[in-house]
Amino acid sequence: MLMLERVKSTPALDLFHLDGRIAFITGAAGHLGRSMAKGLAEAGAHVVLAGRKEERLRTLSEELLIEGLKASVVVVDVRDGESIKRAFTRVAEEHGRLHVLVNNAYEGAGGTMETSSAESFARAYEVAVIGAFRCIVAAKPLLRAAVLETGHASIINIASMYGIVSPDLRIYDSPEDSNPPFYGAAKAGLLQLTRYAACEYAKEGIRVNAISPGPFPNPAILGKHAGFYKQLCAKTPLGRTGEPEELKGAVVFLASDAATFVTGANLVVDGGWTVW
Repeated sequence: MLMLERVKSTPALDLFHLDGRIAFITGAAGHLGRSMAKGLAEAGAHVVLAGRKEERLRTLSEELLIEGLKASVVVVDVRDGESIKRAFTRVAEEHGRLHVLVNNAYEGAGGTMETSSAESFARAYEVAVIGAFRCIVAAKPLLRAAVLETGHASIINIASMYGIVSPDLRIYDSPEDSNPPFYGAAKAGLLQLTRYAACEYAKEGIRVNAISPGPFPNPAILGKHAGFYKQLCAKTPLGRTGEPEELKGAVVFLASDAATFVTGANLVVDGGWTVW
């Protein structure tokens, strides 16, 4: 008979605590990255805010520190393998291990099949998929060290509902404003990378999952396109768009001991968009 290792009983709310954990998030100063980074910090983690724009990262770090949270900044370009190596070398020197890696970086503008270029596809894929791959490989020794400490480590890839379904191009005002074909293609690739890495790393106690946000429009966009916002709400079963704060729970769950038996999953946070 196969004997299963017993899991220590812990009060439910305590499972979500990240006290003493180290988390690294790319694209940390972006529209959604800010809230996810803050959520991890509020749960107790020291969050390493990573990205290309140092000034924005510093501003976010100061905001977190003022609230009594733990954060630091590392400038990294996920398109550059050497930049990634330097970033994780610094994490190794300062912390010695990494419990949570969140691959959130993305780059790309709007477009359609007719207005997009092959170069646009290459840039999106380079950041979203290859960048995530590079970070995962570079972080693996630190993730292994975290497994020795807590029994598991967590990789969370930020995908999208458009890695699952196509955008409805009828709701956009112009080709330039449309969600582009390379965005969903890159996010779908990231979902497959998630599944693959989950299978390969499971034996080491490193969990790999994805979050697929739905409509979380940037307020700057909504101010220019009021009609577009109404159509987004109409296409969502909950009748509204998401607020970045509503991703905190998802990222903390997958990062925490509450999800120790969850790997290879795609947690869809889309207000029901993909189930119509």
